[in-house]
Amino acid sequence: MTHAALAARVLATWFGCGRAPLAPGTVGSLGAVPLHVALAPLHPALHAAVVLALCLCGTWAAERAAEAEKLEDPQSVVIDEVCGTLIAMGLVASSSWPFKLLALALFRVFDIMKPGPIDSLQHLRPAGLGIMADDVMAGVAAGLMAWSASALLSP
Repeated sequence: MTHAALAARVLATWFGCGRAPLAPGTVGSLGAVPLHVALAPLHPALHAAVVLALCLCGTWAAERAAEAEKLEDPQSVVIDEVCGTLIAMGLVASSSWPFKLLALALFRVFDIMKPGPIDSLQHLRPAGLGIMADDVMAGVAAGLMAWSASALLSP
């Protein structure tokens, strides 16, 4: 295996989270929480830049993993869940933990249910783009809902 192929696999599976035998997407999302904790104190623009860079690298890694496994959206690829989680939680980074956990929970619901336009995004081509796009949109939707709840309910 080449260094690039190994890097793509490690990133796509988020250091092995995607190899979990049960609920690898949820395990991937939970695996993103430590990175969120590290990013949360950063200036929002720097936080967004890091997440954007991870989304771009994740699209590349997801594409390579899909090609290697000859599957449209391999279950072991969880970098999309990682990015969606970081987006959702990032939108409430300055809020208290209940709102961060709400963002995470809403993201998982939107990722699993794929309401409205979220579902159509997973069919984008190339495969890496489709793998990532629906979770990015689910992260945005979940984060905005959690942010709204925070704005309404926080003193």
